[in-house]
Amino acid sequence: MYSAVIRTLGRGGEYYQKTLNSLIGQTLPPLSIIVYIAEGYPLPSETVGVERYIYVKKGMVAQRALPYNEVNTEFILFLDDDVYLPPTSVETLYRELQQYKGDVISPYVFYNHKKSIKEKIRLSVFGREVCRLFGNRWGFKVLPTAGFSYINNPKKAVYESQTNAGPCFLCRKEDFLNIKYEDELWLDETPYAFPDDQVMFYKMYLNGLKILTSYDSEIVHLDAGSSTGGSVDRTCKVIYSEYRNKIIFWHRFIFMPEKNIIKKMWSVFAIFYTYGIQTLKFSINAIMGNKESFKAFTNGTKAALLYLKDMEYKKLKIIVKRK
Repeated sequence: MYSAVIRTLGRGGEYYQKTLNSLIGQTLPPLSIIVYIAEGYPLPSETVGVERYIYVKKGMVAQRALPYNEVNTEFILFLDDDVYLPPTSVETLYRELQQYKGDVISPYVFYNHKKSIKEKIRLSVFGREVCRLFGNRWGFKVLPTAGFSYINNPKKAVYESQTNAGPCFLCRKEDFLNIKYEDELWLDETPYAFPDDQVMFYKMYLNGLKILTSYDSEIVHLDAGSSTGGSVDRTCKVIYSEYRNKIIFWHRFIFMPEKNIIKKMWSVFAIFYTYGIQTLKFSINAIMGNKESFKAFTNGTKAALLYLKDMEYKKLKIIVKRK
């Protein structure tokens, strides 16, 4: 038995309707569908007649870092409001979770390995998404650059991972509550909470949970407007958010928990490399006339360094590496 919980602003439209429809069409249907909608937003007109709405504080983290007192099942299927689940997909996730003795399982929905060679090289050089040609243990692995690597040629149905995409995942309620995701509300302080998924899953990993990525569930992320493209103002907000939050993630989850002095120093080199090459990129952009992106990058970096010195950050519970 499981409950499906959805975070939304109520603006998913037809994508949200497809999410609801696909949930009730499962061969292993949820006991209940609970929708956590941001305060101040009207309830959507889309419905399947059985969902229950609860108003909560707005935020990608705030709308997921909840006590889930309304959930009375052992397992929770966490969803965004733009996910399509084929009829047997939840049954597949549950079966694979049991078969591979995992604690958390998420479908592969962004198809990193299908990007162009040019894009793979560019993202690998920047240390953001590194295409891994060798080694087949990890589907996704967190890097000391605060980015991640992914397997270039997946051949198995399920891989163990250190991070995943967050539009959909299945785990026990108790396991999710134990990671204290509410401690990471600092992500919601920026216009975009990126990399909230990586923070959540890597915290699970460091807490000793076995994370799986399913490559055969056929679940689809419909992407109801979550793209970070658009106006110059929006792009700058994305840049500011990313480079502010990545430094904090690196310091809190990679640098601080590491006890091996060599690995610790390597992580310092990695983050300096990442921000050094990004500084070069944004400086060139400024010279070419795009000064706003350079300003967003530098302001985000400065904001991160100031936050690391803030008492609010120092009060957060220290992450202990249990793997």
